[in-house]
Amino acid sequence: MRELNKLSAAFIKHAPKGKYGDGGGLWLHKADKDRGKWVLLVTIHGKRREMGLGTLNDVPLKDAREQAGYWRGLVRAGKDPIKERERERRAAQRNMHLLQDIARDAFESRKADLKGDGKAGRWFSPLELHVLPRLGKVPVSDLDQIDIHDTLKPIWDSKAATAKKALNRLGICLQHAAALGLDVDLQATDKARALLGRQRHTEKHIPALPWQDVPAFYSCLQETTPTHLALRMLILTGVRSYPIRHMHLDQIEGDTWTIPSESMKGRKGATDAFRVPLPRQALEIASDAAVRAREGFLFPSPRRGVLSDATMARLMERRGMEARPHGFRSSFRDWVEEKTQTPYEVAEMSLGHTVGGTVERAYRRTDHLDARRILMQRWADFVSAESATIVRIG
Repeated sequence: MRELNKLSAAFIKHAPKGKYGDGGGLWLHKADKDRGKWVLLVTIHGKRREMGLGTLNDVPLKDAREQAGYWRGLVRAGKDPIKERERERRAAQRNMHLLQDIARDAFESRKADLKGDGKAGRWFSPLELHVLPRLGKVPVSDLDQIDIHDTLKPIWDSKAATAKKALNRLGICLQHAAALGLDVDLQATDKARALLGRQRHTEKHIPALPWQDVPAFYSCLQETTPTHLALRMLILTGVRSYPIRHMHLDQIEGDTWTIPSESMKGRKGATDAFRVPLPRQALEIASDAAVRAREGFLFPSPRRGVLSDATMARLMERRGMEARPHGFRSSFRDWVEEKTQTPYEVAEMSLGHTVGGTVERAYRRTDHLDARRILMQRWADFVSAESATIVRIG
């Protein structure tokens, strides 16, 4: 056996420039008295290989010998130590599990529970804009409440809603990492929330037009453009913007519009779609819109795809209105409360809200379509100034 451990720490410290063998293929190459590097010479498959083990300042003699012994063992097993080291480096990099990778993987796993499979990007954007630029390259196992606090503190009050969403999304990412078997602090977001404190922010509801003023606004929407038609349909049906903008000809049968469950907020994963009774005025709008429909969509964008939510909002802004399209749902609900004697479950279901607990919903098999048909027609008559009679629905 070749002699090993020829060098000593004292000799290495004072050795001048030169090459010094420790035995077993381990060499110290000194550039001068104070600088040097370790090199391991091995022969694998008949080919001589030279492998750097680090600088003298970073790797002491004892560590260099341990490394040399490890790599010589691989050579005896018929493995190329340089290729093995590269493979281990790649594996270590993969095993680092950076937050940016965990976040994207968590997003992919949740797409089925998001409206439109998350294509609008609203679930991921709080992370992408406010978290990942700073913490994306941090291994998720190293993430703690201080990191989270320092990242979200600048927007905790100024962008309160976004900051809260970002914190919640981070919690989901940590849960996802834990499910993968990674060692993470599942309480990091709760601890960060405690450090961030209460938000100095008063949540503002989306401005709504008083129900008494809705007919006057509705009467101004006389053009046959997709924007005017979509706003009128939104007002008449009480449905959110997304289903309206993605309203498709194939979804209408008779006087009933069936919205796929994935297009309804809060109904993702429901087994039943949501049926909307269309009053006479809404059917007329659908007929007018069908003339300009593109790929079956009743309210297409002038360029491509469907009408954007911002397009309808900008129309109201240009008219100096504080109210926004989503607020017409509140206008409708207030009208129902003040001008009709509609049962609560009918009124709530007209807005697509879930009524009752899990057990109650399991036994209740009706969606009150007939009662809602009467209610929506009365609302449409009021909005179009054709009637304003108080009526009991139920």
